[in-house]
Amino acid sequence: THTTTPTVVPVALSAKSPEALREQARQLAGALEDPAVPLAGTALSLAVHRAALDHRAVAVATDRAELLTDLTALASGGTSARLVRGEPSTGDLAFLFTGQGSQRIGMGRELYDSQPVFAQALDDACKHLDVHLGQSLKDVMFGTGGEDDAALLDQTLYTQTALFALEVALYRFVEHLGVKPKYVAGHSIGELAAAHVAGVLSLADAAALVAARGRLMQALPTGGAMLSVRAAEQDVLPLLAGYEGRISVAAVNGPDATVVSGDADAVDELADAFTARAVRTRRL
Repeated sequence: THTTTPTVVPVALSAKSPEALREQARQLAGALEDPAVPLAGTALSLAVHRAALDHRAVAVATDRAELLTDLTALASGGTSARLVRGEPSTGDLAFLFTGQGSQRIGMGRELYDSQPVFAQALDDACKHLDVHLGQSLKDVMFGTGGEDDAALLDQTLYTQTALFALEVALYRFVEHLGVKPKYVAGHSIGELAAAHVAGVLSLADAAALVAARGRLMQALPTGGAMLSVRAAEQDVLPLLAGYEGRISVAAVNGPDATVVSGDADAVDELADAFTARAVRTRRL
C-alpha cells in the first residue's frame, strides 16, 4: 500500500444547494482547526465516502492554513485562486493530449518519486524511446544527466519524445485511478500519444514513430517561425498574398485561432501587419 503523504491535497465538497455547500465548508473549517484532524485523511474520506451531489467545490491546498483560508472564503461566498466551484455537466469524457511547447525541466519528477504506477509507465515509455535516442530521456527530462539538459529538452527531438513519455505516463496514472475517457484526441505530437493509448499503435511502434518524427523535424533548416493569430483562416489568407513560398497556414485550431509558419523575417512582417489591424498575434 502506497503511504506517501501528498504535497498537494484536493478537498472535495458537495451539497444539494449553494447554501448547504457554504454551510458544509464552514463546518469543515471548524473541524480542521483542530491540528489532530488529519488533512489527507479528511480529504480521502470526503472524496470516497461522501455522496457526489450537484453543487460542488474543490479546494486545492498545500497545507492546513491554505485550506482553512479557502474554506472560509467558500463559506462566505467568496473566491480563491485555489478554489474551484461548479455543477456536473452531462456528456462523455474526452482527453486532449497537448503538443510541443509545454516542456520544462523536472516535469513529472514529483509524480515519479511518489506514484509507482506513473513511475512504471514513464520507465516503460523511456525504455522504448532510449533505444532511438542513444541516451537516457528521463535524465534529460529531470535535469539529472548534465548541465546541457535544459538545452537538450528544448531541441525538437527531445521535446517531442519527452512530452510523449510524460503524456502516456499521466494517462496510465489517471486510468489507474479509475478515470477513463470515451474519446481521446491530440494536437501535434499529442496525436501520437492519443493513438497509442487508444490502441492504434503499440508502445514500441509509437516510440519509433515519435523519435523519427522529432529527428526529421529537427533536421529542417533553421530560420523558420510560427505565429498564432487570433483570427479566422478566411481573414488570414488574404494577408498571405505576396508571401507565396515563404509563409503558409500551418494549423487551424478554432474558429478564430489560426497558426501560420514560414521564414522568420516574413512572419515578423506579417505580425506587424496584423498588429496594425488590432489583431492579436503570438510567436510560438
